[in-house]
Amino acid sequence: MLNVAVLVSGGGTNLQAILDSIDNGTITNAKVSLVVSNKPGAYALERGAKKGIAGTVLVPKEFATREEFGEVLIQTLEEASINLVVLAGYLVILPENFVRHYYGRMINIHPSLIPSHCGAGYYGLKVHESVLARGNKVTGATVHFVDEGTDSGPIILQKAVEVQEEDTPETLQKRVMEQAEWKILPEAIHLIANDKIEIVNNLVKRK
Repeated sequence: MLNVAVLVSGGGTNLQAILDSIDNGTITNAKVSLVVSNKPGAYALERGAKKGIAGTVLVPKEFATREEFGEVLIQTLEEASINLVVLAGYLVILPENFVRHYYGRMINIHPSLIPSHCGAGYYGLKVHESVLARGNKVTGATVHFVDEGTDSGPIILQKAVEVQEEDTPETLQKRVMEQAEWKILPEAIHLIANDKIEIVNNLVKRK
């Protein structure tokens, strides 16, 4: 059984998609054991609590250095015997020691088709504003392993979503979540939990 920690900054809609997918059998051989937030009032913590899942708050600026924050984050996850870290709207620049420790065991969901509209500064509505400003006809979401770059790790899954002429950043964000994010993030967790993928030469291959 894969012990999963979900790291989140806000409402936790992707966390809810994961929990629902475990309940309905879309994800097998995995359970969410811990929810971590950098914001004390994040609704994601409440979503977890309703399922009896432990929650903790670690605020990066309360630590003397980024490395110290990383060490405490590692210790927190190790104490919960975490096998997989899922970044689901976690708006924190991760310390290098944390990224190194969990390389190959940490994934992220990004609301565009990487390598478009990603990297430093591309998060939340900013991604969808960029898609519309560029006039893209298709966007989507990407699940990837996390490395020391920004949105640069090996891609696990992608799903395309059509951009409509009347879209606003808010309507596009909602459609990308519903049609892509909430589908491929649970699927990626299921693949990892059942040992169906591996990283070979910085590419994700099916076993």
